[in-house]
Amino acid sequence: MEKQTVNASQESAWTRIFHSNWFIYILISPLFLVLFAYVVYPFYQTFIQSFAGDEALLHYRKFFDLASPANLEALWTSIYISIISVLCCAIVGVTMAFLLERYNFPGRRILSILVLVPMALPPLVGVLSFSFLYGDSGIFPRIFQHLFGLDHVPFSLKGIWGVIVVHTFTMYTYFYLTASAAIKGLDPALEEAATSLGAGRIRVWTKVILPMLTPSIVASSLLVFMISMASYTAPLMFGVERTMTMQIYLSRTNGNLEMAATQSMILSFVSITFLIIMRWYQNRRNYQNLSKGISVHRSEVSSKKIKMAAAIASFIGTLILILPILVLILISFSVDGAWKTQILPTDYTMDHYIALFSDERTWRPIWNSIQMGIVATFGNIIFGVAAAYAMVRLNFKGKTLLDILIMVPWALPGTVVAVNLIAAFSTENIFAFNQVLIGTFWILPLAYFIRHLPLVFRSTSASLVQLDQSIEEASRGLGANWWYTFRRIVVPLTFTGILAGTLLALVQSFGEFVASILIYSTSTIPLSVAIFQKLYAFKFGTACAYGVLQICLILVVLIISEKLSKGSAGTAI
Repeated sequence: MEKQTVNASQESAWTRIFHSNWFIYILISPLFLVLFAYVVYPFYQTFIQSFAGDEALLHYRKFFDLASPANLEALWTSIYISIISVLCCAIVGVTMAFLLERYNFPGRRILSILVLVPMALPPLVGVLSFSFLYGDSGIFPRIFQHLFGLDHVPFSLKGIWGVIVVHTFTMYTYFYLTASAAIKGLDPALEEAATSLGAGRIRVWTKVILPMLTPSIVASSLLVFMISMASYTAPLMFGVERTMTMQIYLSRTNGNLEMAATQSMILSFVSITFLIIMRWYQNRRNYQNLSKGISVHRSEVSSKKIKMAAAIASFIGTLILILPILVLILISFSVDGAWKTQILPTDYTMDHYIALFSDERTWRPIWNSIQMGIVATFGNIIFGVAAAYAMVRLNFKGKTLLDILIMVPWALPGTVVAVNLIAAFSTENIFAFNQVLIGTFWILPLAYFIRHLPLVFRSTSASLVQLDQSIEEASRGLGANWWYTFRRIVVPLTFTGILAGTLLALVQSFGEFVASILIYSTSTIPLSVAIFQKLYAFKFGTACAYGVLQICLILVVLIISEKLSKGSAGTAI
């Protein structure tokens, strides 16, 4: 009896401590410490480095010097490419979502599956496949050259519009996914009311449907703008020499770290400004859909002519979507150096795939990417889930600050994150446990962790918001402690959201190139950098074999995600 009284008093003491005002700050302090050490501190070091030198504003003056306009030209080109990429991706993605969600026509099912194919193409691999298909020495330009007996290829993807075409193909899925989800939830009564008031189809589209899609369009626009601003390979492959990422890379490789820091700060300013503008635009109105749970139904296409046109368009669309992967597979079997002026490779071999798993030097980048991706994603799970729980379930001062600190790395291009880490961890400091991290294994997982933490955080937060807090209170009321409730109730019920963010972070880690190219070392070459190196050594077969393997890794992750999310649906113990 006396022992039970002691246990009850101890439990009561722990309960009082847990519910005390200051205990919450003890729980969230590791989150703020990690974010301060690896987000705020590196950003601050870059900011300080940009002012280094005899004159504080020397590098900023050089940047904006009209006498040598390379940097200004690079800034304008990056902004221009990013804005046009957003517009093109929005047109393609939203149109595809509207057609596939609102109409039934021949070929719709296969298109609805293949429309997500570009998601399996990492940015570098997507650029590689488009270069082989439509570049100066690409398959299609050569076909037309041989057909018409021309001295030169009649067309090719190059320059700014080549970059925009690649961006559109590889990034429209961000608009498609968010717009599809929004269109499914649209209340048909809104369109019916507008039609009954005399509005035509175009007016209904511009005044009813598009405004209701604004939140999803804003979210996708932010994502595409940031990725476009960070684009490095596409401009390089298609001859756009002056972009901000190219200038940062050149400054870094030439040892001009102060100018690299200045360029990074200006690029950060542009990205964050775009983020603020888009948030302001989204918050101008209320986009809540007061529906009764009735979703939009697909309309059957009845006209024979439209059905025939839809079938032809579906076939062409399917071909366009699968060609990049097919050409990668084809060239991955070609002999290195044998494909020069021919339309297609003439000599084929299995050696590239055999080398992937038998040659230690060829296997090393694959193993590096797997290791570093898993380490970074493990950290994303721990801190992403903890931060999401703190934001949704706990009340404390500094919530807005925590949210901003987590999302800032996602608003910054990968080049900026890499430069920040270089500025912070090129010397010994307490946050690196008195070690120099640059040149070690740990710098790349740290970059991936910082870049992809928002993915796990946002996905988990969305699941937690939908979880009724009374379920946790009921568990606690039945005698379960907080840890048991979190482990056996909260995690299973939010598992799908956690899993979605986790696997997306892992996929992004496998394909991360822009940050990797600035901070990798010879012993830690990731798969994306290895593809880039093989490409510029004209070892196209090996580069494509790496690319096919990277696609396979991503597909395996996506299939596992689908299986686990289905198996966990509605289960909680």
